[in-house]
Amino acid sequence: MQVALYTFGQFIHPSEYASNDGFHSRNEAVLDFIERAPGFIARSGYASDPGPESWGQEIYPRFRQENGDDWVPATLSVWQDLSSPWRATYTGIHLEALKHGRKWFQKGDWPPYVLWWIADGHHLNWQQGVQKLEELADNGPTFSAFNFANAFDQHGERVKDANVHTA
Repeated sequence: MQVALYTFGQFIHPSEYASNDGFHSRNEAVLDFIERAPGFIARSGYASDPGPESWGQEIYPRFRQENGDDWVPATLSVWQDLSSPWRATYTGIHLEALKHGRKWFQKGDWPPYVLWWIADGHHLNWQQGVQKLEELADNGPTFSAFNFANAFDQHGERVKDANVHTA
């Protein structure tokens, strides 16, 4: 089993506003950091950008609010185990960027990310990520869709500390 991770953010202001410059200036470095993280397997690219192939048509959760620029910070990735994305999220340049997130992103009524277990070799797509995020928002954490604070192992058992849990 592997762990899938979908993230979604909604800018406070349209993408081109100067208030988002800190996000944009870090974006490539953050993606490079994530791709080099231990336990990282793959991530979807974006149809409009060079880089990894996009895993299907990019769609967004019902929480998305159109702001006129069609720019939505979202990611979809696969990891070897539960502790790998936790470590990548809460260390290095990604942690540094997280500390500035309140300047860039709305604090919504939706979760900013969702995790779930997938079979090795499962081909993810954006629609699956959106469905899982909406499932977490609607039902709270379950084995099917969870977060780091309320995580489950691949057998459906609650995990006390996603930071140290491995497969």
